[in-house]
Amino acid sequence: MRVTSSSSNYKKSGLVCSSKGSEAAAAMGKKGSRRVSFIFIFIISLLCLVGLGVFVPVLALLPALSSHSHNHHHHHPILPYPKRVNSRKFEIADDKFWKDGQAFRIIGGDLHYFRVLPEYWDDRLLRAKALGLNTKAGTFNFDGIADLVSYLKRCQKHGFLVTLRPGPYICAEWDLGGFPPWLLAIEPALKLRSSDPAYLQLVEKWWGTLLPKVAPYLYENGGPIIMVQIENEYGSYGNDKAYLHHLVGLTRYHLGNDIILYTTDGGTRETLEKGTIRGDAVFSAVDFTTGDNPWPIFELQKEFNAPGKSPPLSAEFYTGWLTHWGEKIAQTDADFTASALETILSRNGSAVLYMAHGGTNFGFYNGANTGANESDYKPDLTSYDYDAPIRETGDINNAKYRALRRVIEKYTAESLPAVPPDNEKIGYGSIHLTKTGNLLDMFHHFDVVESENPIAMEYVGEMFGFLLYVTEYAAKDADYGGILSIPKVHDRAQVLISCSSERNGGRPTFVGTIERWSNQRIVLPNTNCVSSISLFILVENTGRLNYGPYIFDRKGILSSVYLDGRVVHKWKMYKIPFANLNEIPKANPIIQASYSLLFDISARKKLKEKYVNASKEPAFYAGRFHIDKEDQIKDTFVSLNSWGKGIVTVNNFNVGRFWPSVGPQCNLYVPAPILKLGENVVVIFELESPNPELVVNFVDQPDFTCGSSKRNFNHEL
Repeated sequence: MRVTSSSSNYKKSGLVCSSKGSEAAAAMGKKGSRRVSFIFIFIISLLCLVGLGVFVPVLALLPALSSHSHNHHHHHPILPYPKRVNSRKFEIADDKFWKDGQAFRIIGGDLHYFRVLPEYWDDRLLRAKALGLNTKAGTFNFDGIADLVSYLKRCQKHGFLVTLRPGPYICAEWDLGGFPPWLLAIEPALKLRSSDPAYLQLVEKWWGTLLPKVAPYLYENGGPIIMVQIENEYGSYGNDKAYLHHLVGLTRYHLGNDIILYTTDGGTRETLEKGTIRGDAVFSAVDFTTGDNPWPIFELQKEFNAPGKSPPLSAEFYTGWLTHWGEKIAQTDADFTASALETILSRNGSAVLYMAHGGTNFGFYNGANTGANESDYKPDLTSYDYDAPIRETGDINNAKYRALRRVIEKYTAESLPAVPPDNEKIGYGSIHLTKTGNLLDMFHHFDVVESENPIAMEYVGEMFGFLLYVTEYAAKDADYGGILSIPKVHDRAQVLISCSSERNGGRPTFVGTIERWSNQRIVLPNTNCVSSISLFILVENTGRLNYGPYIFDRKGILSSVYLDGRVVHKWKMYKIPFANLNEIPKANPIIQASYSLLFDISARKKLKEKYVNASKEPAFYAGRFHIDKEDQIKDTFVSLNSWGKGIVTVNNFNVGRFWPSVGPQCNLYVPAPILKLGENVVVIFELESPNPELVVNFVDQPDFTCGSSKRNFNHEL
């Protein structure tokens, strides 16, 4: 995604599968007609989901693809599937898209299938179809929510064409722009998005697994895929033409010479110069700010395409915008958005809605952006509603959906499908939780890595969530306990100390938080301890950067830790075993402890709260509620008002992060497929201060009114 305003200097795009088709073809009907034949198209951005924590290799590397092999007219490779002999063909000529000899207009939309539960893929596709979209987009763990082939089949079943965006970088406000974070642990460090041979070798392995899976679904082979994107808005990042040519050669090797390849870049001369490949081998599309006059930009686009090979395409037509923690929820006017779309469609232009449906950043996969520098860090909300026409819950009874549908309907020949009703939501009411354990009483059961100095999360093998750094230092006779500083921490470090000789039995005491965006020092209290003092630093990875020059974004403590100016040594790093999106459930001491104490609570003495509540000690809370009838299993929201900061799991599914004191998101979306008949279990990991009554409420409406719209995230937390 491209941003041109001074307040939004980052981009997005991504693994998408809704009605946007970043180059998906929307039917244009007969040549010269303003109303067009109608086929739904979606854009699918491919994401490397790494729930297994490993890179899936192929049995052998591809033949060497030299950065000098820029000629794309070499012989067709021997493909690993039988190529169909038929008349299906998608092509570009006379500055138009053509499908089977008929002029074709793309009216597409982005829907990130990895932000929607598989049980709802059909539901969201049908809502996109009723909006009038004809193109959609299709994802490396190929199970569950990452089952790309299944998603492609569903797109085809519902009549969508697909524009595939396999990356290898997709942005999309997704953690590390879709790259698996273990790439950051490789030494020497990789140069991502470049012709670095070590990086390209990994791309070859990834695409060597991915592209053969999608090849049978190319349009000429009877499938829905009409175009494939190379990289994403590369002109806003780099200028390595050898890298782009290498990706083109690699794609041709696996997919043949018939498929249309394309790039997408911001509609400026500078970004197009750096991000496009001249000639007719790769089609150059553009994106730009909604409301900009598109036609001068489309004229500029022609300069970067061969004559007759430049159909006007807004590859990312922004229907809304994302929101970071601490910001007011982003909203854009429905009529303004619809009018901007009509400006494109009224002159036979094509557009892909980003987003048609945003979805949810379940688990720990949300991305982040920066402002002026690396410390001006802005993590994304759990919700990726995006103020899109199809809301986070799939709701379409809203002004923006209706306005966009009216415009799209004017430029399609066939009648649009009937608009389906919104899915029913339900509020299950208040649920009382029980404290089931303190994190610092449990960490000895977790996997540990020891080192003289603290090391990054990626090197420890903890790619997401939290890492606990533990050491000791000698107590001293002074009016204060010393000054603690960490020059570089990504992203948020909660600091506690404990002394076994203290009267409270050595319960840890919260002493402060060191944050990436402020990086203040902490004055430690004088404990009057006669033994060594234990130092606990719980670091939260709040989302890797997905766009911009600082995308190489390792997490954890990335520098020495200093106490009164002296380096602190001898660290133990404990991996906190939270489930992430699409991970295979395994034995988990956190969940086991929460469940066992919850279900046995009547026979056990409740934990004492007085030290924990006073010291903001990270702890776990669990509760349960019953659903008695199948027809009561509905979408819902868990309200975290009066809680501090942390994560929520429902039936061991990581629903996402909450931070109502910063806002604006108060509630987390809980889709019905997560719930079950009978007993349902909620576990909250609270970093700081739980709701005083240990209550959460399940309600039937979203809420984005928490925090203060005047709060400056980078300076006032």
